[in-house]
Amino acid sequence: MRLERSWMLLALFVAATPLQARAYSPDETPPDQQTIAALEARIVQAEPREQCFLKAQLIHKMTEFSVRQYAAGDVEKADAMLMRVRDLAHKLHLTMADDNKRLKNAEILLRHSAFRLNEMLHTSSFEDRPLVEETLAQVNKVDTDAMMQVFKK
Repeated sequence: MRLERSWMLLALFVAATPLQARAYSPDETPPDQQTIAALEARIVQAEPREQCFLKAQLIHKMTEFSVRQYAAGDVEKADAMLMRVRDLAHKLHLTMADDNKRLKNAEILLRHSAFRLNEMLHTSSFEDRPLVEETLAQVNKVDTDAMMQVFKK
């Protein structure tokens, strides 16, 4: 009787415990080159108010792509994508305005990108760290600005 009760409590605990957090929602597929190119084309056509969110989304997808490439051992592709992330984050920082649409959502994406870059920093080799650190610093700077603008509203 006591053993059955222990198993029931264990089963209840396991059922109530959330699954491990994933980097993607169930309906989101891992980003690839085509997804990134399509989003870049969409940014060019978007209204200026929407570009902040779309650029944050692009930074997020490019970061995830870079992390996946690095984990797969393709350091050259990962580094090339990180350079693009760093440059895009710098451009976003320079063009961020108060009238952005979905600014809070952009800030959340930027925060998650910074988190993933921080994870990448801890797993990267000594030679790769300067680029990851620069990219992380740039994304953190944009994230902080976005957060400050969210709180101003």
